[in-house]
Amino acid sequence: MAKLYFRYGAMNSGKSTSLLQAAFNYEERGQRILLAKPGVDTKGENSIVSRLGIQREVDFTVGPQENVREKFAAHSSGDDPDALLPHVDAPPVACLLVDEAQFLSGEQVDDLLRIAVMDDVPVLAYGIRTDFRTRAFPGSARLMELAHSLEELKTICRCGRKAMFNTRRVGQCVVFDGDQVAIDGDDVWYESLCATCYLQASGGKLS
Repeated sequence: MAKLYFRYGAMNSGKSTSLLQAAFNYEERGQRILLAKPGVDTKGENSIVSRLGIQREVDFTVGPQENVREKFAAHSSGDDPDALLPHVDAPPVACLLVDEAQFLSGEQVDDLLRIAVMDDVPVLAYGIRTDFRTRAFPGSARLMELAHSLEELKTICRCGRKAMFNTRRVGQCVVFDGDQVAIDGDDVWYESLCATCYLQASGGKLS
């Protein structure tokens, strides 16, 4: 039976780089993979973008209300409704890799488990565990409940300790209010901090 894997870490822990490396490893051995990410992640548009500068276009994005298993089945068979020339006799998929999995809904994570168990295709989901207020994203919370395997990808805080939390910054100001989802870009960016530095920045607040 295939398994659902959740590899998580704070910002800048190399999640997208690790995903692209895993994709390369499968394909180097002649195996077909599919790449996906939530449509809400507009960074890189339809591509997975590593902070090292590596990027690759996904096979499909997932909208907020879409059924992930149905989209996977369509692309797995080569029956992509958006493709100009559908695949013919597409080989079986050896693995589904999902970037920014924290942005999935709980129901969509359930679909990932069904793909692994019922369709016998390993699913490697990558994402961050908590938001800038230390609250779990719905997708991450469900992955923590369902995944067969949990692996933390580690990074360090500016002080040298292990980073656990993410702070949201607008310009040079740290903010602790706002929507849970705000994609980093020109106006918003994030810094991973250890618990000590996070509490210093927040004045002792955790939400």
